[in-house]
Amino acid sequence: MDAYFFGERKPIPPGFEEWLDPRGAAAVSIDMHRGHLDDDPDCPCPSPRGREIIAPIDTFHRHCRRLGVPVIHVKTGLRPSGVDDTRGFPSAWRLTFPVTVGPIPGIDRHGLMGTRWVELVTEVDPTDHVVDTKKRLSPFYATDLEFLLRQLRRRSVVLTGGMTDCCVLNAAFDAANRDFRVVVARDLVRGFSPEIEDAALRIVSLHLGLVMDSAALVAAWEQQRASAGAAR
Repeated sequence: MDAYFFGERKPIPPGFEEWLDPRGAAAVSIDMHRGHLDDDPDCPCPSPRGREIIAPIDTFHRHCRRLGVPVIHVKTGLRPSGVDDTRGFPSAWRLTFPVTVGPIPGIDRHGLMGTRWVELVTEVDPTDHVVDTKKRLSPFYATDLEFLLRQLRRRSVVLTGGMTDCCVLNAAFDAANRDFRVVVARDLVRGFSPEIEDAALRIVSLHLGLVMDSAALVAAWEQQRASAGAAR
């Protein structure tokens, strides 16, 4: 079984068994909502590269459900009053990001609870879990994601969604710092650009966990399940 180590595809060495065990895994999909992915010109914080992975993430989640791996959708959820951000203490990215990309006209509407912009565009099954109170870049900060993972008895997280160099990278750091095993599905994340996305994935593989193709991970899970069945 292969993973990407600093951008180079290599066999996964011994010691990573926990990362590849579906019995301890959960899939965590980050910010796959209309506020980033809608093609409406009024989309408050467009991340158009992420549209490429909507259908592939849905396919991956179907494999997860079939194999008994819980699916967790995390999305931004800010109080409509703005007190969580724009009218309270504004997030740093609201100041830094426009310096590079230019003005973002609808940015004050991004992530507001009760608006269509926080509607998920990926499929949500009744068996899935939704964490809808993400306030900052990390899905662990000011949410109950860690509590949910502990209650589900999950020790590893498979991260998908956007953006690779932002919320996914923050999730990987926070998960690793909490002693979760981190896998980033390389083909199911998208970043600001291919170049910075690659840099973020290199950081993950260097310090935080495994970077894998989702098909390879599903194959590893299926192999684990077949081995467990044969042992019984």
